[in-house]
Amino acid sequence: MRCPYCGSTNHSVLESRQSEDGASFRRRRECDTCHKRFTTYERVEGVDLTVVKKEGTVEPFDREKIRKGLIKATWKRPVTLEQIEELITEVERKLRRRKSTQVKSWEIGNLVINRLRRIDKVGYLLFASVYKDFGRLEDFQSEIRELKKETEANHIKTKHHET
Repeated sequence: MRCPYCGSTNHSVLESRQSEDGASFRRRRECDTCHKRFTTYERVEGVDLTVVKKEGTVEPFDREKIRKGLIKATWKRPVTLEQIEELITEVERKLRRRKSTQVKSWEIGNLVINRLRRIDKVGYLLFASVYKDFGRLEDFQSEIRELKKETEANHIKTKHHET
């Protein structure tokens, strides 16, 4: 394991916590060289998942690809790295419970986008613009209309439960 700041392999574990579902460990580390802190996640490797892309090519499932896309979409948004990790873990857990070890890329995208929608609407919109390949301003407008309807419906439900 290399420090993401200086590349050193010398670091200390400050704290370890098991996730709620028991499927992974979160470790807070400090680099012995540059003294910066960073977090790592450890999980048991399960069945190897493969992803079937739109074009028909097959590649190994890669959590890092999802993480990078989510970080881009939620940049400067009130979404923590822990929330992103939890989202990815939830998606991966759901995929590993399936009978087949092959999954279509659009299925992963749907799982990710539906969870992100609950966490942050603006981050969802940014992710959706890439995932759904928005090419026109009208695509954004349509998605925003849907989000507004959903928000209003949830607001009405919440008010109804309060009375």
